[in-house]
Amino acid sequence: MKNFVFISPNFPENYYLFVRALKENGFRVLGVGDASYDELRYELKNDLTEYYRTNLENFFDVQNALSYFQAKYGHIDYLESNNEYWLRQDARLRDTFDIKGMRTKDIERYQRKSQMKACFEMAGVKVARYIVINDNNKKDLNAFQKEVGYPLFAKPDIGVGSHGSFKIQDRSDLIHFLKIKPEGIDYIVEQYVHGNIISYDGISDSNANVIFADNENFPPSIADIVNENKDVFYYCAPTVPKYLDIIGRRVVKAFNIQNRFFHIEFFKLDDDIIGLGNKNDIVALEANLRAPGGYSPDLIDFACSVNIYKIWADSLAYDKTNEYMEHEKYYAGCASRRDNRTYIYTHDDILRKYQNNICKEGRYPPILADCLGDTFYMAKFKTRAEMNEFKDFVFATNK
Repeated sequence: MKNFVFISPNFPENYYLFVRALKENGFRVLGVGDASYDELRYELKNDLTEYYRTNLENFFDVQNALSYFQAKYGHIDYLESNNEYWLRQDARLRDTFDIKGMRTKDIERYQRKSQMKACFEMAGVKVARYIVINDNNKKDLNAFQKEVGYPLFAKPDIGVGSHGSFKIQDRSDLIHFLKIKPEGIDYIVEQYVHGNIISYDGISDSNANVIFADNENFPPSIADIVNENKDVFYYCAPTVPKYLDIIGRRVVKAFNIQNRFFHIEFFKLDDDIIGLGNKNDIVALEANLRAPGGYSPDLIDFACSVNIYKIWADSLAYDKTNEYMEHEKYYAGCASRRDNRTYIYTHDDILRKYQNNICKEGRYPPILADCLGDTFYMAKFKTRAEMNEFKDFVFATNK
């Protein structure tokens, strides 16, 4: 029996389904987390062989947990968190215990946005012009701005989501950014790209071949959603457009993504941009070597009528999946409301009107609420028009 250590298996709460799928595929699953055992949901307790509580922020505490498991159960074959926050530590733990998978030597090009650019270009995908700003070259940003104009977009070169990002619209914004940029943190500053954000998500085998893919569609700017506390809506389409599947497979190969989830984001241009592309062209945004955030794996299941958790576990156990892919597919949308806004329709109104469509509803934990909203509703529909009516109903206000 192969030993699989799952880091933080209780967060997000739907991650217990990864553990279940691993167990069903014959793995001995060992959990390491910072929650107390009593806080774990029953299903997770039932599927874990053992759980070790420790401080996940301290590498040596987590290392001690793995040493304990290895002494008790033998060599650790796999280790994963499926969480961007822990990717670097996951790689270091694989180095230490000689565990199969992504190592520290690989992590820079997978987490540093500036190094992702080379892999995208290797795959033949256009990238926005950029500069990396550190504590020693701040003056170079002025020359870059003159070259590409305004607006610019700045974000940590290594970072998760939209935290710490800035839209630089004029000279005063640029001066302000340089003044408040945190010391010791590299920022990537890019020409601002106007377009819709789409993603190519899925799971690969050991040869970086895609064994499952889906397509999610997002608002134009997650940063604006966070900064302006807007409602959030995104959806998973029933099929992947052919052009996106061709591009996505090339990118997975270029990054050499093996036996992993991937969440690769692109801009689809709203208008022609001189030196970059024409309207509807695809421009790379970034690649994430983990499942799409929050409860998005559930949304994928609802849209594609599959068990994405099982497909991931199949990749690790069998290097392929036998999951049936031909069930009816849907437009599955997730609409999230804010606690500080007043809406026309109540929670009960939504559940009553869409009782045959809603697949999951609930509250996001506070750590996810800034980006994803407070109360969410996931629902599936046969047409995009029906899905958009649902979105309008959930978000309707008197203003």
